[in-house]
Amino acid sequence: MNDAAAQLLERLGIPEVDPDLLLRALTHRSWASEHGGAPHSERLEFLGDAVLDLVVTAALHAQDPVADEGVLSRRRAQLVREETLADAARAVGLGAALRLGRGEAASGGAEKDSLLSDALEAVVGAVFVTSGYAVAADLVERLLGERLTSGVDDPASRSHPGAVGDAGPVDPKTALQERLAALRLPPPEYRTVQDGPDHAPIFRAEVLVDGEVVGTGEGGSKKAASQVAAEHALRHGRLG
Repeated sequence: MNDAAAQLLERLGIPEVDPDLLLRALTHRSWASEHGGAPHSERLEFLGDAVLDLVVTAALHAQDPVADEGVLSRRRAQLVREETLADAARAVGLGAALRLGRGEAASGGAEKDSLLSDALEAVVGAVFVTSGYAVAADLVERLLGERLTSGVDDPASRSHPGAVGDAGPVDPKTALQERLAALRLPPPEYRTVQDGPDHAPIFRAEVLVDGEVVGTGEGGSKKAASQVAAEHALRHGRLG
């Protein structure tokens, strides 16, 4: 483990994490491609994304026993959105520990919302593999802090969409999920591919419902591309 990773671990307050996994979580694809195809963060990011979703969902469910599924979905969407996770990553100085390729580093990759949020998910994944769900959940709750509890008891959130406690406007992915649930259709699935150089990638996403592509989109990150694909599905997809 290098010094930057060790200092990050101290700031995170994690008692133990596999040093190789932590370094992998902090390794961007661009760095890996410049170092003989070394392991990078994307598998851990995939795992950490699922852990984050579960931790946030469980916390919101426990905090407000009367909020309906739509309200909880909107709150969760705000908490796991790219900008929120990037802010949490900045608060612990995660950018300083990232291993980036030369082009990505020169373009300010250590401050990009997309890279920071992805790296935070990968770190959560590494902690989950090393220490299990309870330790990973504690980390997520500390990283999100007051964001996880603010506004959940506001009664206005149950009757006025967009109120403070309702976590603001519905994002396209959440809106699509709610639309499909109302139509009694399966939840959406997303497929994303990356084109372009590592320091300026373009992501192309497809959203599928019951195996059929109903929307496509492009963006500067996987999350952005999937949001565009969901919006396309809402506007133009055949949803029953």
